[in-house]
Amino acid sequence: MTQHSTLGVAVVGTGRMGADHVRRLDAVISGARVTAVVDIDGDRAKGTARGLAGCTAYTDAAAAMAAPDVDAVLIASPGPAHEAALLAAFAHDLPVLCEKPLTPDAAAALRVMEAETRLGHRRVQVGFMRRYDAEYLRLKALLDGGGLGRPLMLHCRHRNVGTPPGFTEQMMINDSVVHEIDAARWLLGQEITAVTVLRPRPSAGAPEGLGDPQLVLLETAGGAVVDVEVFVNCGFGYQVSCEAVGERGAARLGDDHGLYVTAAGRWGGEIAQDYVVRFEDAYDRQVQRWVDATRRGETEGPSVWDGYAAAAVCEAGVRAQATGARVTVELAARPALYGG
Repeated sequence: MTQHSTLGVAVVGTGRMGADHVRRLDAVISGARVTAVVDIDGDRAKGTARGLAGCTAYTDAAAAMAAPDVDAVLIASPGPAHEAALLAAFAHDLPVLCEKPLTPDAAAALRVMEAETRLGHRRVQVGFMRRYDAEYLRLKALLDGGGLGRPLMLHCRHRNVGTPPGFTEQMMINDSVVHEIDAARWLLGQEITAVTVLRPRPSAGAPEGLGDPQLVLLETAGGAVVDVEVFVNCGFGYQVSCEAVGERGAARLGDDHGLYVTAAGRWGGEIAQDYVVRFEDAYDRQVQRWVDATRRGETEGPSVWDGYAAAAVCEAGVRAQATGARVTVELAARPALYGG
């Protein structure tokens, strides 16, 4: 396709995240339109496609990718379905924006990495949206510019109002802390080498059997230390913050968002209740950047290597969580395709 033509996108998965991306591509993003939606629930797919001109509903991702009006794929299906969808996209050499996780485990991520390497060029951008958040971008620029001196520590918080039924301790690492894992690797430019998980007394608000909150300690190859408070049933709001401490200063993001009001003898602001609200701008920026790069014939942003590294650290984190031991992270050799 040419840079001036509109990108036809197939959205795979039309649950909450997929539906939000469909809305984003249709109403917010320029240079693209949704030409196909895919869901194993055929009625849901048809219902989503009905409101989009020229959009076809499918129950099979590979069939959608073979359609002549599909130039790129946005994968927002559940993690276990990602590997098959990615391999199908590679078979058609289609650009992909894949929501995290790339795959639920490191072994599957390695298979995806090997398949993309065989293509000889990158096709996948992984959806770690914090890299597109305005505050995270400012902190990254500050660190890269040496404004804080050599970074020594990151202090992170990841709090959710509550968890849905069936939420497990492993999901605290795989679904929540995974964002801090990627953000730490990106902000510091260092791989994570070991994980330790500490457990304070559980909150009375935690569901039965869920040890919440937890403190996750990450060690990096460059000697920095990252601590992550993960508290997924805090009850009062969705809060994400990160403080970088360097040799010559510190900088913190995530303290305040939205309107600050003084009225009726009180002062304060609003706390976002979920990630879709807090990171709406980051999602918009992420998808627009993906569309723009794809129209130029380029692939940028978090790579399959980043998705693999995050999966490997998560696996170490889940073992550390279960055993109470410090667990080292074992990574495969980094292919040249990803700067290895």
